[in-house]
Amino acid sequence: MTWSLRQLWRSIGFRLAFYYGLLVAITMLAALAIIYMQTVGVLQQRMVRQVAASMQQLMVRHEARGTDGVAGEIANALSDGRNSDNEIYLLTDGEGNRRAGNLDQMPSLTPDAGDGVHRRVVRAGQTVIAYLVMRPLPDGGMLVVGHDLRDQESIESLVASASAAAGIVAVLLLIGGTFVFRQELERSVGAVRRTAARIAAGELQERVARSGQEGREDEFALLEQDINAMLDRIQSLMDGVRHVSNTIAHDLRTPLTRVLVRLRAVEVGLDGANAPQRESVATAIRELEELAVMFEKLLQIAEVEAGARRQQFAPVALHVIADDVAELYEAVAEMQGIALLREPADHAVALGDRDLLAGAAANLLDNALKYAANGGKGATVRVGTHTVDGRAQLVVQDDGPGIPSAEYEHLGVRFHRLDRSTPGHGLGLASVQAVVALHGGRLQFSDARPGLRACIDLPTADS
Repeated sequence: MTWSLRQLWRSIGFRLAFYYGLLVAITMLAALAIIYMQTVGVLQQRMVRQVAASMQQLMVRHEARGTDGVAGEIANALSDGRNSDNEIYLLTDGEGNRRAGNLDQMPSLTPDAGDGVHRRVVRAGQTVIAYLVMRPLPDGGMLVVGHDLRDQESIESLVASASAAAGIVAVLLLIGGTFVFRQELERSVGAVRRTAARIAAGELQERVARSGQEGREDEFALLEQDINAMLDRIQSLMDGVRHVSNTIAHDLRTPLTRVLVRLRAVEVGLDGANAPQRESVATAIRELEELAVMFEKLLQIAEVEAGARRQQFAPVALHVIADDVAELYEAVAEMQGIALLREPADHAVALGDRDLLAGAAANLLDNALKYAANGGKGATVRVGTHTVDGRAQLVVQDDGPGIPSAEYEHLGVRFHRLDRSTPGHGLGLASVQAVVALHGGRLQFSDARPGLRACIDLPTADS
């Protein structure tokens, strides 16, 4: 779950939508909070004004008619049917006896509570929360005027519930809008990414599908046009490169083969008396053969990088390939005094081209035998296969002298050779790199301490 959330958060479309939705939600909640505070504030102010007006009116009546006049006024107010359920009155004389009102007892108020306080009181046998104002009278009595807060609390609760419901709707809109925005962005960006992936696989004829309507092109539609124009140019350049490769294959390889045939004929015609000439011809033949091999490897790498063989992919047993390659090189290893071990020999199945993967494994094993031999007799080379975390791996490891750490980044570069005295063209690891990249895998090198460990890491056939 955590990994899925991390993957989702890595999407810039999701983050942009989330930030935008969060801003909208905060704005809505702030507006609701303001509405709530204003509504409650208006109700509170209205109630305070009503209580203050009633208190002022009763104080004026007391000055004019005394305690009896106030008692009569309170009786009329409680019986007139207007706000009688919410009005609270209490009039006491100098001895604390109740003269009028609807409170059962004097609340715990002090004279300094004249500006109004909230208290729990008993009215008609019921305990309620009320807003109360208290005034002492000249004759020693007390006058309390208040307002029952139950109706106001109901209104406040209703407003709060409505605000909470609106807040929930805002959050739901935030979540839904975030995913809709992300899906819309992913629809446009995803088309570009999918096309790029197919082109990386060698399908250079692919183009990004147009998402904008004619005459109503947005930024993504313009980006798609630019990308398609760029791809047209790349395909044109690649066609030119392929044309040059074909020219090399046909126009240079054929004359080279003819020269080799003629030199071999000359070599056969020379007798023992022409030993220097025979040696020169043999040297020329060997150099031309190496040149032909180099042409073949370059053309093979170009073919692999073009992705033409991807259509032939099928489940391939890497453990069987490792068995065959180890058996093929067993005699070579024995002649060099190297122990060739097949371990670990676990089953590993990848999706790919068997011939290409077998060639890549043979290249790695050939390199391992060459450099292990430099370490002297008693060297060991291991060829292993296993499956790790859903990835099929073929590992070739030797216990030779290894390579300097600075050389790791150059492994797989065309024509790069660690040891110029060792036979080769510097194209073996480059071809392995191209084959592994075609299969969507990784070619990894590490220090075996001693020696070098090369690992072909591929997606399994089930992934």
